[in-house]
Amino acid sequence: MSIKEQLYNYCRQYVETQRTAIQKVIDDAQEAANEDTKSSAGDKYETGREMMQQEINLNMARLNEANRMSEVLDLIDPRLHTETVVPGSLVATSQGTYYIAISIGKTKLDNNDYYIISAASPIGTQLKGLKKGDSFSFNSRQYTVKDVT
Repeated sequence: MSIKEQLYNYCRQYVETQRTAIQKVIDDAQEAANEDTKSSAGDKYETGREMMQQEINLNMARLNEANRMSEVLDLIDPRLHTETVVPGSLVATSQGTYYIAISIGKTKLDNNDYYIISAASPIGTQLKGLKKGDSFSFNSRQYTVKDVT
């Protein structure tokens, strides 16, 4: 399996782990809200239910974001090789190696560091459309594209 395929699978696993964990939090909060019975302290009851609802809403937004990341990954073919940087590209630069997919951050694979970033991230937008030999400046650092796969 190629490095790109391994990074792609890592992204898939990351999103699925996020979705599972978020769904559990939502289910637990919903269950707690359903089990909470109104007591004589009415205001306290309403405040508790409102806080649980806010937690559910926050986690629903997180779940929607995880689903959006999954949709981005659906559009990537990890076996595709291009000469220009597009989503799904593995880009070796003078400042590090980037996998253009979703925003996860730095990971280590086979004793090498990789930065898994979104195409919409600041550095992702700088890399978009570049090819081997192209250069750009980001945060006062000079980057040169060494390879695109």
